[in-house]
Amino acid sequence: MEKFILKRDKSLLVIVDIQERLAVAMTEKERVVVNTLHLIESARLLGLPLLITEQYPKGLGPTLPEVRNAVQTYAPIEKITFSCCGEKFFMEAVQETEKKQIILIGMETHVCVLQTCIDLLQADYDVHVVADAVCSRTDANYRTALEYMRDAGAVITCTETVLFQLLVKAGTEEFKAISKRIK
Repeated sequence: MEKFILKRDKSLLVIVDIQERLAVAMTEKERVVVNTLHLIESARLLGLPLLITEQYPKGLGPTLPEVRNAVQTYAPIEKITFSCCGEKFFMEAVQETEKKQIILIGMETHVCVLQTCIDLLQADYDVHVVADAVCSRTDANYRTALEYMRDAGAVITCTETVLFQLLVKAGTEEFKAISKRIK
């Protein structure tokens, strides 16, 4: 049961390929961006590290401006492999955090998010895929990918579940700030 409970001292937020030219093709772009911004702000408040990747930015453009502007330090890890784990610098960055729980969000669910998830699971990380912070161009691809990742051992969750698991209790300043944000 331990893999199902996120702990802030063990968690890392990974934002996969929320890029300008990719996002325009996503019907659920707004939902993903809103929830990504909630997760970024919560990571900042709770002291969680985060990593951002970009798939072939020359072709797909940079990370969306609203996401870029929300992070304290914008330093995307560029990649050409679909799995983030295929990029040496990504895995080095993950290992440097010493976190074993990965909160995984981004685009597209059935390609880069899925392949990253599978590789992280193979590397013995607990992966929490945030269903309302990932998307694909089609609903069928999105749903199939979520089932695939669940079958492989990932935890399929949602933004508010992640936030409240990390918060643990009400009444704190972090709780007040996050609660205000998601209302």
